[in-house]
Amino acid sequence: MYIFPKNLYTDVRLEDASVSEITYQNGELRQNLKRNHKGGFIRVFDGKRWYYSSTTDIDNIQEEINTLALMAKENERIMENHVVEKFQVNKGDFFKFKENDILNVSQEEKLHLLKSYFPIIENKDEIKMWRAIYIDRKTTKEFYSSKGADLKFDYQTCAVVFRYSLNVNGKTLDSGYDKTVTDFNEIKSLHDKLEKNIARDIEYVTHAQPIKPGKYTVIFSPIATGVFTHESFGHKSEADFMVGDETMMREWTIGKKVGVDNLSIVDRGDIPGSGFVPFDDEGTKANKTYLIKDGILSGRLHSSVTAESLKENPTGNARALNFEFEPIVRMTSTYIEAGDKTKEELISEVKEGILVEEINHGSGMSTFTIAPSISYMIRNGKIAEPVNIAVISGNVMETLHEIDGISKEMELLSFSLGGCGKFEQWPLPVGMGGPYIRVNNITVQ
Repeated sequence: MYIFPKNLYTDVRLEDASVSEITYQNGELRQNLKRNHKGGFIRVFDGKRWYYSSTTDIDNIQEEINTLALMAKENERIMENHVVEKFQVNKGDFFKFKENDILNVSQEEKLHLLKSYFPIIENKDEIKMWRAIYIDRKTTKEFYSSKGADLKFDYQTCAVVFRYSLNVNGKTLDSGYDKTVTDFNEIKSLHDKLEKNIARDIEYVTHAQPIKPGKYTVIFSPIATGVFTHESFGHKSEADFMVGDETMMREWTIGKKVGVDNLSIVDRGDIPGSGFVPFDDEGTKANKTYLIKDGILSGRLHSSVTAESLKENPTGNARALNFEFEPIVRMTSTYIEAGDKTKEELISEVKEGILVEEINHGSGMSTFTIAPSISYMIRNGKIAEPVNIAVISGNVMETLHEIDGISKEMELLSFSLGGCGKFEQWPLPVGMGGPYIRVNNITVQ
């Protein structure tokens, strides 16, 4: 397809992305847009330096290649370079969404779907302000390299998102419900779930009382588990943070015991959802990478460059926000694997503790903090009164040893609004989640 310069490594990543977004606020249409962008990112490597270019003029990619090649220094042994040797040579068409292509759904049908949910919200006197959003994204990528890679693949998501503010006798709560999937048909019949979500939130804000600060046994729901795993452990597993950092490499020694025996944390890009990446932006096939396996530190996330620096293998985690950016090490879908207890068993074994059901946000690498939005006391093995909690926190590595129960039930969550941020590349779609986990000695305020 392209004429690649001799004695240099070159790759080309093409991207064709379409986005549809509809927003209503308090029943009034605020946004109804469709947009598309096409572009390409070109890299040339001479063994010492990388030369990058991005362009929306995809008909002149060859000129971009030729211009970058003039800046590089020819290297007759470039294919023997250890970084270049890490690059996979994958070929073929891998289109997963031909039958349920979101681009075949009309904007009118999307509008009709979103509006079908309005009566549920409009009939609640406790809701004082609300937004309803429909959003979808479809991306098709091509990847070519001078080693012979020749790839075409796609991915997509669509979602309905509801955000609302409740006021019950002067007590307020900002909450919402959203569902992100890969098939438009899956968001057509969520009316009962939205109804139940709102009813739960009204009940919560009506009766919630302040928590007594202290240390508690806390059960994390799948969303809390996912945010903890992503923010506190996933980012620490990104190998570009370790290159040249001897202290972190000592802390992050493969084979080190870092958690309880039944704890396993995985990152994998081959699961449909917002973290779906069948091939990364260097053409590496998606992998299932164990970061922790049975409590033992087992792996880290890599691009080909970091894999060579640490003498390990690429994991399919070289990702770019879009065609304007170079690939860097990023998560795909990161989660804790299921355990051997039921959710009910986890709760029944707690004399006094807390169930964190929903959260506002979370952060942290060495020390984590999570701000719950919906939480309940657990008393004598049963869910009791709702409580208001400002924040829960703990030391990450200590917390991994304080997990004493992991549920069989698990959920992998996708999101269409927001995403993961790293350096200037934000928001990158990722997936996260896992089972319910029970953790001792969590600081609660």
